Amino acid sequence: MSDFGDADLVLLGRILTVDPSCPTAEAVGVRGGRIVAVGSRSETERLVGPATRVIDVGDGCVLPGLVEAHGHPLMEALVLSDRMVDIRPVTMTDPTQILDAIRSEVVRRGDDGAFLSGWDALLQHGLPDPTLDWLDSIAPATPLVVLHNSGHLAFFNSAAARSLGLDRDTPDPKGAAYGRDVDGELDGTARETGAVFPLVAGAMTAGGYPAMLAAECARLNRAGLTTCSEMAYDPKFGPLVAGFEESGALTVRLRTYEMSNPAMTASTDPGAGDDMVRHTGIKIWVDGSPWIGNIDLSFPYLDTDATRSIGVEPGSCGHANYTRAQLTEIVDAYFPRGWPIACHVMGDNGIDTILDVYDSVLRRHPRSDHRLRLEHVGAIRQDQLRRAVALGVTCSLFVDQIHYWGDVLVDGLFGPEHGSRWMPAGSAVAAGMRISLHNDPPVTPEEPLRNIAVAVTRTTPSGSVSAPEECLTVDQAIRAQTIDAAWQLFSDDVIGSIEVGKYADFVVLSADPRDVPPETIADLDVLATYLGGVQVYDGSA
Repeated sequence: MSDFGDADLVLLGRILTVDPSCPTAEAVGVRGGRIVAVGSRSETERLVGPATRVIDVGDGCVLPGLVEAHGHPLMEALVLSDRMVDIRPVTMTDPTQILDAIRSEVVRRGDDGAFLSGWDALLQHGLPDPTLDWLDSIAPATPLVVLHNSGHLAFFNSAAARSLGLDRDTPDPKGAAYGRDVDGELDGTARETGAVFPLVAGAMTAGGYPAMLAAECARLNRAGLTTCSEMAYDPKFGPLVAGFEESGALTVRLRTYEMSNPAMTASTDPGAGDDMVRHTGIKIWVDGSPWIGNIDLSFPYLDTDATRSIGVEPGSCGHANYTRAQLTEIVDAYFPRGWPIACHVMGDNGIDTILDVYDSVLRRHPRSDHRLRLEHVGAIRQDQLRRAVALGVTCSLFVDQIHYWGDVLVDGLFGPEHGSRWMPAGSAVAAGMRISLHNDPPVTPEEPLRNIAVAVTRTTPSGSVSAPEECLTVDQAIRAQTIDAAWQLFSDDVIGSIEVGKYADFVVLSADPRDVPPETIADLDVLATYLGGVQVYDGSA
């Protein structure tokens, strides 16, 4: 409890601090963007002066601002702008509607190119096979690019290839590939970020991007988020983000993980930046997406209508994007220079490989507080969780996949043995790991409250409960969306809990998540969001 001067803002009501030394409070006081008091109403009264704004949240509940530990806000700003058409399963499921949207965008855009995002044959039943011939028939002259909902696959027509200078002689980017037919000609597919991201570059202009980013910040704040990582940071965005921050329009703290590149260089130093925008780590994609069949598994995909719809060969165990030697080379290039590393990895074979690589680099270059990360980890095993904890490796889990794909994971892709345990958050916490929950937007919408609900209930679209032994408690799930997520981002010293000295980043919910049925946590209203004591979202407006 601080006792100097008047507060700028005092919030009264139920306060969940996520601070073990003082788990709940009745009031929090703010001055100069920082928390100066946490305690009872009577203790906080002495901070109220003539200019203090006092807000009683009534039946609501104040939590630390929510943290998206694995986001893509700089890309989502483009994908959800009016320059691209949102055909994700959360937006459209009817294949006729999706095909009409594609045709309409081709007509509307003409030579400027048509860009759409969200194709997903697993959840959008009845879609055609998006072959090059099919794409060319829809758009003979207009460049057309359709992103798969996973972001790991894109379909493009001949006009798009010509506009980008892609042909049979174009080399595959490191860790990525362009699909080719039996004659070696491009087949209109691109897999993984090195091949996918350049395809959508034509959708963005520097002049239009600030409005896109402002809309993205508003989306994040509306969901109660005050900090978001950018897990595919391209240094080309640097000047745009810097200008946006300087204008005062940035209402979310950004923590960037720069994509590893073929030269294995970085655009800046680890930790460069400030508490609003900080360059935190390096990102590597060990494997791909379960929804397109390219994750590195020790067990095969099933042979079902679902796997056939995404082109998985019977008996396939998927594959990795890199060999062990290549991953070792990349990690060895960055880690000794002080960079934290986050590796996208879904399959258990891939997890074994990257844990071996992490183990090796830590033996040769010990670091006491490295916070090396594994991202998503859908198929991670119990022994791998224990090994990760022993190495000090932490995981960010994409539990929202259970809400959208939980049934197809079991019935269509992997069967009950492997599909039901997908994203085993309970085992991770039981092993002693500090985890985070994330949405990987735009793959799923920014819905941190649903993450909490799904982590607690593990309810699939059909209403079944997937591996109930992997459920978290509400308190554990809240930690994974606040302080532990902040810790993964090397920011727990300034955000993630309501403690004196930290930034006054808050979300006000319509009720205490601990007091409502867990399945309804996702339906709680975000009444207000504060960044540094400034209200950046008003749910009553």
